[in-house]
Parts: sequence; C-alpha cells; structure tokens
Amino acid sequence: MLAIILSGGSGTRLWPLSREAYPKQFIPVVSEESLLADTVTRGLKLGDDIRVLAITNEEHRFVVAANLQRLAPGRTEGIILEPVGRNTAPAIALAALAMAERDPDELMLVMPSDQVLKDEKAFARAVAAGSEAAGQGKLVTFGIVPSSPHTGYGYIRAGSPQKGWSAVDAFVEKPDAETAQGYLDEGGYFWNSGMFLFSARRYLEELERYQPNILEACRRAYQQREGDLDFTRVNREAFAACPDDSIDYAVMEHTRDAVVVPLDAGWSDVGSWSTLWEIQPQDEHGNACHGDVILEDVSGSYIHSEGRLIAALGVTDHVIVETDDVVLVADRNRVQDVKKLVNRLKAEGRPEYKLHKKVHRPWGTYEGIANSERFQVKRITVNPGASLSLQKHHHRAEHWVVVRGTARVHRNGEETLLTEDQSTYIPLGVTHRLTNPGVIPLELIEVQTGSYLGEDDIVRFEDSYNRV
Repeated sequence: MLAIILSGGSGTRLWPLSREAYPKQFIPVVSEESLLADTVTRGLKLGDDIRVLAITNEEHRFVVAANLQRLAPGRTEGIILEPVGRNTAPAIALAALAMAERDPDELMLVMPSDQVLKDEKAFARAVAAGSEAAGQGKLVTFGIVPSSPHTGYGYIRAGSPQKGWSAVDAFVEKPDAETAQGYLDEGGYFWNSGMFLFSARRYLEELERYQPNILEACRRAYQQREGDLDFTRVNREAFAACPDDSIDYAVMEHTRDAVVVPLDAGWSDVGSWSTLWEIQPQDEHGNACHGDVILEDVSGSYIHSEGRLIAALGVTDHVIVETDDVVLVADRNRVQDVKKLVNRLKAEGRPEYKLHKKVHRPWGTYEGIANSERFQVKRITVNPGASLSLQKHHHRAEHWVVVRGTARVHRNGEETLLTEDQSTYIPLGVTHRLTNPGVIPLELIEVQTGSYLGEDDIVRFEDSYNRV
C-alpha cells in the first residue's frame, strides 16, 4: 500500500496562525508535531511495508520534503509538484499514474495532510476493512460517524452494511441545521472525510469512464514530467488545461463501485477556530487555551498565545489568537468569516495574509526584528550543512554578526570562516554566499541598508535547491 499525502491547501480559515506561505498542515496546532507530520506517521504505522508519496505545490515543496526526509527515510516514493491547483481529482490522478508504472494493482490510501485522527487503532481497523473492499475492485471512502448535526461537512448516505462496509447510496451537500439533525435521527449518514482507498488501476479506469478529459490532461502532463532533486515536475501547460474538479464530483458520485467504511476515530478537519475549540480540552467554563493565558470571568472561548501573555476579562464565546505580528479577536460563531479579513489584507497588499514574521526557506528561516525606510534587521538561522544561494543585490548592503555556530562566507571568490561574536560586511553588488559547515544551527543577525530592501532584490548565480 502507498500512502498518498495531499498537501496543497492554504488553510486561510485558521489565519493568522495559518498563512498562505506556511499553512495549517505545517503547524503543530493540536500536538507537538505538525498536522502533516502526524498524517505521515499515521500512514507509516499501518505496516512496515507502507511507503509515502506526497502531492504538493511549488511554494511548499521544501517543507514537505524536509518532513518526509525526517519521518520516512527510505520509505518515500517521491514528491509530485502541481504547477497550478486543480483540486483533488487531478492530484490523485497524478499519483495513480505514477503508481501504475510500477504496480497498477497496488492500493493507494489517499489522506489530506490537515486532518486530526485521535484513535489510530480505530483508523487501522477501518483501513483493514477498506483494503478488503478495495482488493475486490471497490472505490472506498471513509465515512466519519457523526457526533453532532454539523452543517460544515458534506454527508454520505450508506446502503445496507456488509462485511465492514456499505454501498454508497448518495453523496449529500452540506445541509442546514434542521436537515443535518434529520440525518442523525434517521441514521445511516456519515460525514465525508475526504480520505479514500482504491487501486491505481480502478481509479484510472473510473476516471477515464466519467471524466476522460481530466485523465487525458493529467496523462499528458505526467508524460512530459521532469525530475528536480527529490521532486517530479509535471508539465505546466498540460496540467493547467486540466478541469478543476474534486474526486467526489468527478468519480465517486458516478461510479457504481463506491463503498463507505464507517470510521469513529476522533476525526476533525480542523477547518476553523471553532472546530479547533471543539476538539481541544476545555476547562470547567468551556475555555480551550494554548500558551501564556490568564482569564477572569471568561467562558466558551478559544484563546491561543504564541508568545505574549493574553489577559482576557468578561468575554463569552470568543476566539483570541496572538502571533508575533497579528492579534485576532472574533466572535466564535463568526470565525468562518476570517476569510473576509484575509481577502481584505490581500487586496490592500499587506504581507500578513501570506507570510509569518518568521519565514521558512529550504536552508532555514529568517525573522524580521526591526525595519525602517532605509534599513532592516533580521535574525537568520541556517540549518547544519545548508547553504544560501550564490547571489548579489543591486540595492542593498548587508552586515552579518554571528551569534551562534560557524559561518562559511563566500565573498567575491574568497572564503572566510566566522565564529560567534565575529562579523563581516557585504557591500552592494558583491557576489556572496552563506553556508553552515557545522553540526548545530547557525544563527546570525543581519542588518540590511540601502534604497530598496525587498526580497526580490536577489540575483542568483548558483542554488543548491534549483530556485530561479
């Protein structure tokens, strides 16, 4: 079995913790590990022969790669990059085409990277039941046993149960509250989890039967693929011509071989702050708190501090989230509208919709400390063995002070080693490169000065990560 990890979402409903450049699947929102890491680990625990294939996009490729290298060494089948987002049906088609070259009858377990499953044993039992059905040519979806009349999920109506699964009678759109309650009262309805299990052959057969234009576009894009480090790049033009469609609409609602396996495992898609409040431990007043928080006469609230103390007084049913550059205060019953705030920030050209204060790069991170019209100060962390690109700047000079570790500095063809408390100066227009030759993270303070300090003032000559 191959675990297919879908990791292309932006998670804007959990803004400001989740942002476009570093969305919720990469953040430890419910445990010490990120949602992506928990998903990969969950898949690997199903058996020693389980391997992982990830589907992601250009911007997130290095974060996904770092997680797979850390969590699944020797058990990774690669990472396929979508040049543009085209929803789940094409993404899964790319994975199936890759699998079909090796063994079209191998099962593929499709898992979004941004979900929570608390009961891993229950999940393993459901996958075992689903594997039996998939081995008989069925296309399996996992239906979450509903715990409430939730209006934020689509539903699956199941037929008569048999051998651990049921034929799918219908997929139902997100209902209103009265309809959702009726589903629970009637029974036989499940939340649509977005997880699937089938062979590559069967998925491609059904996709060709019901959406041949999707399969043809994906096949052309995959046939013209190129390798890049650990990544497979499919052809941009061919994939961009592919229709945008979910697997539910493209295949599962049409095929006669769809079956649903019930899953009762503490599942959540962590789709909003109110959902996160629901699944977190709460105090006697119904408050779920994270970080440095002090409360007085507060109830029914989710309060999350990333660093600073949050002191709340006399509020009910609120969401308060603090990061190092944004504080969100919202009515807990209106958190679905967080997207409106993100859209406003985007329209106004503000970076907070996309970037955290700490920005992740394949070599490490940088974090803004101070800035003004003609200078800015950053804290830069370079991972052991990593290197920034060989580059120069047209509009700024840089001063580097090493505060931890060892730096190898390349400057106009000359190399110098710097250790703690040592510094160097990179004049405007000088070709330079920074490398960490050590075994601990390199940390330095960078002071930039100049007429323009934007991140796009970089001319790259060489790059270990093949960035343009």
